[in-house]
Amino acid sequence: MITNRGIVSHGDNNNFSNNAVGDNAHVSTATPYFNTGTPAAERSAIWDVGVVTILSEELRSVVDELKLERHKEPSGLYFYRGEHTTPESTIRIVATQSQSQGQRSAMAALENLRRHYDPRLWALVGVGGGIHDEHARIGNVIISTDIVYYENRKINPRGAVRRRGEHRQSPAPVVHAVNAFFTDHGTPARVHGQLTANASDEFEVYPGVIGSGEAVIADRESEIRSYLTNYHEKVLAVDMEAGGLSQYWQENSFHGAINPGWIVIRGVSDNADEKKGHGYHELAARNAAHILRRLLSYLC
Repeated sequence: MITNRGIVSHGDNNNFSNNAVGDNAHVSTATPYFNTGTPAAERSAIWDVGVVTILSEELRSVVDELKLERHKEPSGLYFYRGEHTTPESTIRIVATQSQSQGQRSAMAALENLRRHYDPRLWALVGVGGGIHDEHARIGNVIISTDIVYYENRKINPRGAVRRRGEHRQSPAPVVHAVNAFFTDHGTPARVHGQLTANASDEFEVYPGVIGSGEAVIADRESEIRSYLTNYHEKVLAVDMEAGGLSQYWQENSFHGAINPGWIVIRGVSDNADEKKGHGYHELAARNAAHILRRLLSYLC
């Protein structure tokens, strides 16, 4: 038997396209893995967690907390990669930052993670606005496996707006992992602060629902806040990206491979009112990144 392992071409202007000659010959039309330029060994390795952040403070907090290192892909995209060791396993983590705020940019960042690393879990980590006076105080952290996307609406002839919320929940294994975390640590979980040496400085961690849409909410009397609290009394915070995460997961759930789970971790940086600003971004981002690290042994 003679095996032909390739074609040797001599001369100029030769072109071969989808040709096969001889018995049992066939044409392979498989394309490279998204043409990312990522070495094959890295593409085939298992990446456990893919983290999406929106702000530089958020990415820096995740990088510092998990000791990740910067890596530039041949495509020009930057990712931050590393390993975190727990008593049970070594977890491989890759993080990236979206180009801008909002649902669409978050979905593009998720697609970049899928193309280059295909992680088994997506985590959206950073800051959000609290809309619950007791639980969502500045510095506290909300862990969410439930998202309410509030942008869908009908505008009637007289200008009346009827919102049509979409509610999505993480896959069952992620929900069970979060439940186990709170079983071990209590609800709320009380954790030492990350930006001070004062051991008495604690923040609280709650499970809760995130309301997500494109609006930046800076009004305590906002109609969106009223809608969300009436829609579900456990909506504790709002952001501009979690709806995109849950939508991306939903639309990719038909693939043959296992669709990754997802989780949202939001440190409260403001109360979605007229005092909204950037003063507590660093605190909230650090606390959220710390809780991600604490959750890893439950999620992976």
